[in-house]
Formats: sequence, structure tokens, C-alpha cells
Amino acid sequence: MFASRIRFGAGALAISGILFVIYPALRPFSDERSLLGAAAFGSGAWLGSHMLAIVAFTLLPLGLLGLQRSLLGTSAERLLFVAVVLSMIGTGFTLPFYGGETYGLHALGQEALRLHSDSPLGLTEAIRSGPGLVMFLAGLLLLAVSAIVTATALWRSCRYPKACGIPFAVGISLYIPQFFGAQPLRVAHGLLVAAGCMWMAACLWRREQVDRNR
Repeated sequence: MFASRIRFGAGALAISGILFVIYPALRPFSDERSLLGAAAFGSGAWLGSHMLAIVAFTLLPLGLLGLQRSLLGTSAERLLFVAVVLSMIGTGFTLPFYGGETYGLHALGQEALRLHSDSPLGLTEAIRSGPGLVMFLAGLLLLAVSAIVTATALWRSCRYPKACGIPFAVGISLYIPQFFGAQPLRVAHGLLVAAGCMWMAACLWRREQVDRNR
């Protein structure tokens, strides 16, 4: 049971990383003040890509939980526990905003297309601003702190390569700035996050194999 939970954590990290790349690659980008923006919002690609982002964020705490379990009995275990808690809270703060992006803007885009008018798009900023935006930014900051704590714990641990958490920490810490970039930059950022997730997943999987063969 213990080993299966660790393998589940490795799988969660790997899948999360892959989805962090697919999300910006699949997400349509356009002038969001025009009917082109309405077509983007109302498309299946918009709905699907944002749902994948929601799954990606949801899997992160599960992956970190697998890392924490693999470090039971070590000095790094407590740090990973802190990282898991921060990641859970950060994810909880982040997902409501993605819900508005996913379903609210999708419905808005479809209504604009039905009316063949860009007037409903005036509500875009209302959906993306206010208390929801504040909670979203707080969630991403908590996720960044969680990723940095994760990298610190892995650096201190004798069970993993010291640098294996650094790409993940850098990628998650850059999540807010990358929103100001164009699609190629955002895909590149997704690749960085994916590389970090995949490296930790591979290390976690190998660690479980070593422990099982002892």
C-alpha cells in the first residue's frame, strides 16, 4: 500500500506536468475585445484546455504528498509536509478563478456569438477582477512558496538529487509573470513546469524501486 501511494504520487506529478504544457498549447489566443475573442471563449478548445489546467493544479498536491511519504523518517519530511499543506491551500484559492475562466467566459463567448455582438464581452474584466482575482493571485503565491519549500526539502534530503526540485520551483514561481506573455512564451513556461514535474516524478519512481528491492 505504501509503495502504491508513492507510485501514485509519481504518476500525479507526471500527468500534471504534461497537462501544464497542453493547456497553453491548446488554449486559443485572440483579440478578446472582438468577436474573435467571443469565438475563442465559446470554443471547445477554450473549455477543454482550461479543464485540463484545473486537473493539472489538482494533481500537484497529490504528487507532493507522494514525495512527502517517500521521505518519512527523514529531516526533510516536515518541510515536505509544509509544502503539501501550502499546495493544497494554494490550489483551493486558485481553482475558483479558473472556474470563472472556464465556464463563465465560455458562456459569455457563446452568448456574444448568438447575438453576433461583442457587447457581452464587456463583462470579461468583471469576471477576471475583484475578490476572485485577489484570491487567485494569493493562491499562486502560496503555490510558489510551496514549490520553493519542496525544492529546499529535496536539496536537504539525501534520498534525491539536490537540484531535482529547482526547475519545478522556478516554473511555479514564474506562473504569475508568464500571464503577460504571448502564447509561445506561455508554452515555453509550461515546458519548464513539466520538466520540473517529470524530473521529480522520475526521481520518486526510482526511489520507490530502490526501497522495494532492499
